[in-house]
Amino acid sequence: MPDIDAVLFDYGQTLVTFEYPKDELLEVIRNFRPTIEETIGVPSPPAEDILERVFLPLEAYVSSPSEDEVDWLDVSADSWARAGLALPAGLLYEIVDAEQMCWDRIVKVDPNAVPVLTQLRELGIRHAICSNAPFPPEMMRRQVESNGIAALMDGVVFSSMVGRRKPAREMYQAALDAVGVEPRRVLFVGNRVREDYEGPRSQGMRAILCTAHNHELAPAGVESIPSLHELPELL
Repeated sequence: MPDIDAVLFDYGQTLVTFEYPKDELLEVIRNFRPTIEETIGVPSPPAEDILERVFLPLEAYVSSPSEDEVDWLDVSADSWARAGLALPAGLLYEIVDAEQMCWDRIVKVDPNAVPVLTQLRELGIRHAICSNAPFPPEMMRRQVESNGIAALMDGVVFSSMVGRRKPAREMYQAALDAVGVEPRRVLFVGNRVREDYEGPRSQGMRAILCTAHNHELAPAGVESIPSLHELPELL
């Protein structure tokens, strides 16, 4: 792929991977139960019930096909209220923040990510994150700073910062603005066909899937690489 001046990356399952931190989240809930009971004046259900009734339903928003992003604090408040626990805004933010710190601690950076991002910088190829993530922007920035990815990027764009989700045009445009490169000279790398292949191509970019963390190979006709290690060979 000659004449590539910038690469845009999806984040989860491309640059990093996660495993649901059930035990860590249960510990967060247990730690907050006394404060919840004191604040709202009603008994708190067991931590396992809160995980099942409040936290797990929120996972639907993480992989939502909608092009409109949610406000994570709003949907979290609704989820707590449906469980009979209407939390004040300050306490809700503290719980969400503690929950997100669990994810900060368990995120694993792909072993090829740092070498590849470093090589792109040496080659003078700009690069940025362009990823769906409904969580508060300040918490996502903290995560990419704590795992070292932010320092290697020319820009970081999450859907919570834009209010739209891939494959919405606004998401790609925000990332293109971050690298300052016209679409035809940009390569998009991700792991999902709709958001990371078809979407970027509809905006004039080139695209390729990285299947290292997928359960299946890329569909026929969709260009792919088995790991990030192969990416520099294409540039």
